[in-house]
Amino acid sequence: MKRVYFKTFGCRTNIYDTQIMIQNLQDFEVVESEEDADIVVVNSCTVTNSADGSARHYINALNRQEKRVILAGCGALSKGEDLFSKERVFGVMGHSEKSKINELLKVQTPFFQLGDLKSIDETIVEDFSAKTKAFIKIQEGCDFRCSYCIIPFVRGNARSQNGVKILDQIQRLAENGFGEFVLTGTNIGSYGKDKRSSIAKLLQKISYIKGVKRVRLGSLEPVQIDDAFKELLDESWLEKHLHIALQHTNEEMLRIMRRRNALKSDLALFEFISEKGYALGTDFIVGHPGETTVRWEEGYEAFKRFPITHLHAFTYSDREGTHATKLKERVTGDVAKVRLKALEALVKSNNYRFRESQHKKPLLVLVEEQKNGYQAGYDQFYNKILIKSKKDLQKEWIVIEDYHVKEEGNYAAIT
Repeated sequence: MKRVYFKTFGCRTNIYDTQIMIQNLQDFEVVESEEDADIVVVNSCTVTNSADGSARHYINALNRQEKRVILAGCGALSKGEDLFSKERVFGVMGHSEKSKINELLKVQTPFFQLGDLKSIDETIVEDFSAKTKAFIKIQEGCDFRCSYCIIPFVRGNARSQNGVKILDQIQRLAENGFGEFVLTGTNIGSYGKDKRSSIAKLLQKISYIKGVKRVRLGSLEPVQIDDAFKELLDESWLEKHLHIALQHTNEEMLRIMRRRNALKSDLALFEFISEKGYALGTDFIVGHPGETTVRWEEGYEAFKRFPITHLHAFTYSDREGTHATKLKERVTGDVAKVRLKALEALVKSNNYRFRESQHKKPLLVLVEEQKNGYQAGYDQFYNKILIKSKKDLQKEWIVIEDYHVKEEGNYAAIT
């Protein structure tokens, strides 16, 4: 039996997609390292140049080891043809081909099968035995056409998974002991638009399933948080952390970036959710074409007004085929990095103050790992806590009332 190793780059959706491929393997053994593998499946990300570079460097290292390499994921569509023509990979498979992986890996001649961008995965993932929480993919694709983003061109338009299948999957996993569920997809806030449903309706149905202790959401767009969603904010099962993608806080930059959100309504939304006791994360791109010094400074001053405690920010990089590649008024890399560090420092300070303000509240923690003498997990605000204990707390839900808040994180000891 041939041995297969899966290397996953990128987002939570890719983590789930890897599980789909593993579940569809029947005639191969999945191993835990590339050294033990005959075949390596690279589930790639292409959201930035850095993401492309990471996958490419990894593939080059595999070539030196003479491994058979199969390229999957978003990079299969953006870089697959180039890598295949240069014989850097043995095979290329698009998103719609995941269910066919068992047969594709049996092929003895190089193959290039991108499939289409209209399919939705039918495979129900039931085995997350190596993980403490379960990832649930609820939709695929995105209808937004932001200036900088290549993802709609490699994932397709938004389409929703069948609601019954989602609930059935969560039901099975809850019966197997999972309590935390992470809803993922390309643009999860668009869920249900093609099925007379919505993300709020889906969440409500999930909450009725016995055993569901916490639901965590991937990134949402501000325009997708409607009144029905706001009515769920007081529910105990919803993680008290939301990640809402702003991308910028200058009105002109939002227009240039072809965003659907607006500064004034964004700020009102963040303030409303923050008053409900939520930690709030966001995405932010610095150095996008058109980000002049004046626009940056205005955006940074506006950003200071947002109650943001978590940040996923990065410097702009050209993605071939996107609108932004045609724009002028470029920002140098050095300037973009300075701006990035300013945002990161500000949010780090915000996060510390937030954790201090919540210090009297008990933390509900799912312990996920052991590292450097600590056991660690995330609380309901998506803040990590490091725990000293002689007990094995792996995969346990614990309530922590006595803990120390430090700038770098929260700490506790359990006897």
